[in-house]
Amino acid sequence: MTLRWSTGDFDFEFATGADAPVSLRSLTPADATPAPAAGTPPLVEVQALGHGRFPGSHRYSSTTVGSRLRYTGHEITGGALHLHQADPVTGLRATSVLSPSGRAVRAWTVLRAGDRPITVQAVTSLVLGTFVTEDTTVDDLDVLWGDNDWVAESRWHRAPLREVGLPAMDPAVHHHMNRARMAVTTRSSWSTGERLPTGLIVGRGCGLAFQIEHNGAWHWEIGEDRTGASLALLGPTDAEHQWTVDLAPGEAFTSVPVAVTVANDAADPVGAALAGLTAHRRSLVAAKGTAGLDGPLPVVFNDYMNTLMGDPTAAKILPLAEAAARAGADYYCIDAGWYDDDAGGWWDAVGEWEPSRSRFPDGLDAVLAYIRELGMVPGIWLEPEVVGVRSEISRTLPAEAFFQRGGQRVVEHGRYQLDLRHPAARDHLDAVVDRLVGMGVGFFKLDYNIMPGPGTDVGGLAPGAGLLEHCRAYLDWIDAVLARHPGLLIENCASGGMRADYATLSRLHLQSTSDQQDPVLYPAIAAATPASILPEQAGHWGYAQPEMSAEESAFTLVAGITGRLYLSGHLARMDPEQLALVATAVAAHRELLPHNATAVPSWPLGLEHRGPWQAFALHTEQATVLTVWRLPGAPADLELALPALRGDHFACDQVFPAPGTTGMGEWGWTWNAAQGVLRIATDVPAPTARVLRLTKERP
Repeated sequence: MTLRWSTGDFDFEFATGADAPVSLRSLTPADATPAPAAGTPPLVEVQALGHGRFPGSHRYSSTTVGSRLRYTGHEITGGALHLHQADPVTGLRATSVLSPSGRAVRAWTVLRAGDRPITVQAVTSLVLGTFVTEDTTVDDLDVLWGDNDWVAESRWHRAPLREVGLPAMDPAVHHHMNRARMAVTTRSSWSTGERLPTGLIVGRGCGLAFQIEHNGAWHWEIGEDRTGASLALLGPTDAEHQWTVDLAPGEAFTSVPVAVTVANDAADPVGAALAGLTAHRRSLVAAKGTAGLDGPLPVVFNDYMNTLMGDPTAAKILPLAEAAARAGADYYCIDAGWYDDDAGGWWDAVGEWEPSRSRFPDGLDAVLAYIRELGMVPGIWLEPEVVGVRSEISRTLPAEAFFQRGGQRVVEHGRYQLDLRHPAARDHLDAVVDRLVGMGVGFFKLDYNIMPGPGTDVGGLAPGAGLLEHCRAYLDWIDAVLARHPGLLIENCASGGMRADYATLSRLHLQSTSDQQDPVLYPAIAAATPASILPEQAGHWGYAQPEMSAEESAFTLVAGITGRLYLSGHLARMDPEQLALVATAVAAHRELLPHNATAVPSWPLGLEHRGPWQAFALHTEQATVLTVWRLPGAPADLELALPALRGDHFACDQVFPAPGTTGMGEWGWTWNAAQGVLRIATDVPAPTARVLRLTKERP
């Protein structure tokens, strides 16, 4: 039997035979011709103790339970398809939920035990074929994935599937399908601490993009079946993350949400597919109601990066705040160290979050009040989930309020990890947040600088299961904070981008993209970030300094202008001309914010490009804005291919720095409408950067 379902954007076709599990036969854009998938793996795979896989492999496919699932019915509720299956042997029931969101579809799996208990070791949120056709084979498919490390974020790669895990073989000769896989995993509580939860598979003119929406451990993999490739998307697993869940009769478990989208575009399948995920992310953020406060998205000055570096005092903050206000900042965030009375030895003593008396002789309240007098909203850095081993809080909270393994507290880098499943942990953090908001704080920068290993076994759970429950409890805590304080703005930092997932970012307002302190190394990070983070949420540091030339200062500010300008630097020591350049950057950023918040990204040099020129584009129907960096070693000329604009005539203007700015050299450019290529030439010594705008000329 065939089941067809349309979201308006996509058409689905499922196979629901009586002798096979449900499989997704095709997923196509609604305006495209349906192309049956050459590989149609089971829609749901379940690895369960005592059942395993056949044949044996490392893959999360060919599970015995998954092969036994059979269609039992479906319904559409609130626009979402609920597709039900059951295993006649174990009695386990599996419901696949597919819910339209923007130009994508979210999916997750709900398992419910039958009349006997079952131990689940892994469950997919979605499995689908990669939609090769008669004209396209696995040999024609490329995969794109992103590595993500501290100060080396968003490093994308592109490679043929045959080169990264799916060697060619003859399943007919060996009587088994290919058991190899290309696997991507992130462990522990840094959901983006090793890899990005976003990926793509692209073929001839078509692209499939996906993301896993979980703030903890996850896994995805691509394998090859007898007739094509398949993609499996999962949260934590037994083998990778020490995760299992014991379901008692009638008990249910819900997997982590994932999202997928497909697009046909012969010129730029990568950009087209990621445009779909961009629309989905905006839909997620809008649904949570935290897209932004009323009016323009605010500019935040933070006193940490290449400035106070965790050593704030009233004497240092007051002149900085005055300069930040003159530059046009809306918020001033006091970063780490505001609680430190221990001469810099605070790392393993944090947890009480009481203001330092030595740093603020007249009280922190006085500094916050002065920031408000300057017309800015005061903010505070906070690392809520950790408690230092020397903190009094570590002795007053119950032992069960912390991560434990085998009855011992987990210690990482001199800190304990709070377990937000426990009411005492939540009550403690609620009291801290409410007290600081009561002092006038309107912005929190939430940091998170440890990874507590596989998780916690408190409550008799597998460590990975304890971690998953904590991660979900953290999101519940965030939701409750924002419900109590609806005007509050929250930045997600997490060690500069180590937990930048859309379980978290659907709730929070902006994301620090890196802790990178070298301005020459930042462009590669900033250029690739829109593949995984919305431009209007991507907080890029702009840390101009008084000792920099005008070109160097502009270079550090450019990234934030087409993202969220996250301002820093010793502005109080700048002369009026230098501060005016910063103010011009803030003004340019404000001018582009409406564009940034509705645009879709593309990468004229390739998402995976890492050369001495860096660039990315943000497109709306009205204009295309390009951010372009020239790094040391780059040639004087550059060609940027913009195939979507081919055939149209555009005027190009320089948004930032303003033309004629003192100390700035000249960049030149020409638009070739027939080829859809912008040619740039400059002899300005690197590092140098510009923000350019192409506006369509009326006939």
